Amino acid sequence: MALVTGASGGIGEELARRAARDGYDLVLVARSRDRLEHLASVCEADGVTSEVLVADLETGAGVEAVEERIVCRSGERPIDVLVNNAGYGSLGSFAELPLAAELGQISLNVVALVRLSHAGLPGMVERRRGGLLNVGSLASFQPGPGMATYAATKAFVLSFTESIREEVRGTGVRVTCLCPGFTRTGFQARAGVRGTGLSGPTWQDAAGVAAAGWEGFSRDRDVVVPGILNRAAAAGVRLAPRALVRRLSAEVVRGLR
Repeated sequence: MALVTGASGGIGEELARRAARDGYDLVLVARSRDRLEHLASVCEADGVTSEVLVADLETGAGVEAVEERIVCRSGERPIDVLVNNAGYGSLGSFAELPLAAELGQISLNVVALVRLSHAGLPGMVERRRGGLLNVGSLASFQPGPGMATYAATKAFVLSFTESIREEVRGTGVRVTCLCPGFTRTGFQARAGVRGTGLSGPTWQDAAGVAAAGWEGFSRDRDVVVPGILNRAAAAGVRLAPRALVRRLSAEVVRGLR
């Protein structure tokens, strides 16, 4: 089975659809029951079964409920693939943003991802199959003035995922980090993005990003950055002076306000 967090829309929904097309039965996790039930009915048309698990992964109780399902303490079928997709960001100067939302990002983007990965990985290693697909961001590769907490959480996701991949090398378990660039999803509304400030070719659609991510995971790639422009940007920030990278990143984020 494949368990997908943040499956009620955007990249998470499309990753769930990809998993279903490859024959994986699903556990769909998000806060919106209606959206999950609709997705479950769509995926079941591909001949798979779907469980709906409503949980708020910003809360300890929500994470614990999903952990319980992953470790199969009630005798459920094991989770072979865990997709840690749930996450959000906020736009603005850190000193002016509400602290609760910044801490919420850390709870969801980092703490929940670590807890669920820890719940799922031991069983995968024991069975010598399955894997983790963690969703980072193009922001994983550089600081993000104007989205400081979000960029920091996604840098953690990339580093954490690459480290785990090396730890389980040779066990048969795949570990991949998907790092999308600007993708048209509900993320922008929640983050407070009011304009694009970027050209059309910079933006991608969720279906294309999910297709690239799922294919990369299936081929056991370490890091997947969808899109030529995004791959060029990810490579460029590794070569450019850090001060220049910070300033350019700040300019990009200003264009989103």
